[in-house]
Amino acid sequence: MEIRQLRYLVALADERHFTRAARRANVAQPALSRQIQALEAELGVGLVNRTTRHVSLTDAGERMVERARRILGEVDAARADAQNERRLLEGRVRFGVSSTPGPVDVAAVVAAFHDAHPAVELDVSDALSVEVARRLRDGELDLGLVTGLDEDHRRGLQLTLVTEERLVLCVGASHALASRKRVRLRDLRAERFAVFHPGATIRAAVERAAAAAGFEPQVAFTFSDPVRMRALVARGLAVAILPRSQAGAEAEGIVTLDLPDRGLVHRIHLARPRDHEPSPAGRALEAIARERLGLSAP
Repeated sequence: MEIRQLRYLVALADERHFTRAARRANVAQPALSRQIQALEAELGVGLVNRTTRHVSLTDAGERMVERARRILGEVDAARADAQNERRLLEGRVRFGVSSTPGPVDVAAVVAAFHDAHPAVELDVSDALSVEVARRLRDGELDLGLVTGLDEDHRRGLQLTLVTEERLVLCVGASHALASRKRVRLRDLRAERFAVFHPGATIRAAVERAAAAAGFEPQVAFTFSDPVRMRALVARGLAVAILPRSQAGAEAEGIVTLDLPDRGLVHRIHLARPRDHEPSPAGRALEAIARERLGLSAP
């Protein structure tokens, strides 16, 4: 029994006509007839009632067609799985990461994917979350880690919350506020700030909270790298507001203070495009990221 014979039989069952069945199966009609006859001979039972005007299946033929459909379904599924695996092994996947991923161990996700799929080309880039979101929507990235996007920038994305933490104030060890445990934003009117570039979600959150406190932060330095911001803070040149996990430590000459003002929460989301079918490599990366980040399947 051959797979092609089962395909011919199913085509004949659907079309009830040898010529149409042959056309559907992309084979010459005599060849299809011979293969059906060969299958009947092998099974020792008639499958088709043949008349000059009409083709019908015998009871044995009907039962055989039911089995053939199930068999062909499994064969097609196995072929699709093999093709997906081949595309995965030959594929490329693009991962965009916020400049402030907080406590998320991005390197652990990347290493786990590389260990599982060493032949896949994995591109990892960092950018502002709004830029990561745009590139996801435009099909330039397969998966992303983004922070607290507003509703407009969430458009077209499927987001899963990974973790959240408070934003804290970073000051130099010799700063006048360094001896305090917490401070309100309204007490920072006279401070010079090191901030992220315009469009950064943390900068937007700080500006909203400062406006609610009745002032606009004095921007002295603009960076995309928290490490450089901390270096300036340690030298007493500015203060900065950063995720607690990226705020530095006293060993670096930095003191962190709690900020009780509303809205100063840093949320990290795993994001993927809602309107783009993910590639096999993209699905594999998301599965590994979810496993490493302790998230359930979508």
